[in-house]
Amino acid sequence: MVSDVIIIGGGAAGLSAAVYLKQQNKDLSVRILEALPRVGKKLALTGNGRCNITNLEIDISRYHGEDVQFCEYALNKYDRIFCENFFMELGVPFVYEYEKGYPASLQASSVVDCLRFAADELGVITHTETKVTNIQVSGGNYKVIADNLSFMAKNVIIAAGLYSGGERLGCDGSMLNILKKSGYKTVKTAPAIVQLKTETDIVKQLKGIKVDAEVSLKYGGKLIRKESGETLFCDYGLSGPPVMQVSRAVSRDEGNYEILLDIMPQSEFSDLLQILKIRTENLKNRNLDEFFTGMLNKRLGQVILKMAGCKLNESVPTLDTGKLKKITSIIKGMRFTVTGTTGFNNSQVTSGGLATWQFDNKTMMSKTDKGLYAVGEILDIDGDCGGFNLQWAWSSAFCACESILKDK
Repeated sequence: MVSDVIIIGGGAAGLSAAVYLKQQNKDLSVRILEALPRVGKKLALTGNGRCNITNLEIDISRYHGEDVQFCEYALNKYDRIFCENFFMELGVPFVYEYEKGYPASLQASSVVDCLRFAADELGVITHTETKVTNIQVSGGNYKVIADNLSFMAKNVIIAAGLYSGGERLGCDGSMLNILKKSGYKTVKTAPAIVQLKTETDIVKQLKGIKVDAEVSLKYGGKLIRKESGETLFCDYGLSGPPVMQVSRAVSRDEGNYEILLDIMPQSEFSDLLQILKIRTENLKNRNLDEFFTGMLNKRLGQVILKMAGCKLNESVPTLDTGKLKKITSIIKGMRFTVTGTTGFNNSQVTSGGLATWQFDNKTMMSKTDKGLYAVGEILDIDGDCGGFNLQWAWSSAFCACESILKDK
């Protein structure tokens, strides 16, 4: 039997494509081939289990790739409103926390369930534990081989993702390798939206402490990117949304990167210095180990003082103007040398992938193999943290679907 469409990968892009195809044409025969025992495993973990499904500020300025313009058509054609309506029909209304969109349930697993329910109700045939090992052209159709099984299809949508999450989530990049062997060109892959490793002498002392900070990534002293938000000190380095947001550059290029943390971004240097001078007057009966008590996390304050060369058993009046300026400089710019990232297994998305010039930006179809489509993460497009990558998954999947539907 020749299926109208075989979708390789039962994740966000694959599930949404299958459902949309059958919604628009119930007579299409659609199969999903998923390597894991169940579909949507990675999707069920997104957004810390809450599923940051889209963003109010979708714009190509929040996306990356060698040709970022490639994603513009899809994001505009199948925009946030289109996706919100699509999911509303499945029983998943959206709610928004500031600019971030979530399912009203705040459960990523419910998004997977509603996609899965719809696929089953519409007659999508799903094969789990079916890992694709090759794709061949046969008699004008595609022969998709999965171990000792083979499936024939008029169209194939590759929605297999790349490396982020690791093999436990079915993300081993095997489809990228299959396509490379078939002659497709790729862009270097690297973890993106990932924690950063740093020199550990300071961060180990601060493990578990969270601060609202302005995070600046610099390369050779030049500012690369700046983000703000909750930042977490870990025994290996730094985590939190702003750190993960700036991590992409570190993943892709080895070099002299450093992170600067402004842990009191609401205060200018001169204002903070004045606050500390007044504090020395008000707290002159304390020892330095209690100087920041009530102002900063106690452990963090003590580490800052030690970084400034102060002895914690000394009294507050020993803080002269020179020491106060040094302390202020540290608060406004704690420096950490970046030594790497925590890798693909901990990253939320993979940068790089299939070079987009080989695909049509309006249909996601290969320019050389009619009926072969690539959507979502496997293409050299990745977005910022905050729902941008899921929006790309939905939008690119719907582009491929529309092309297939027009041919029927």
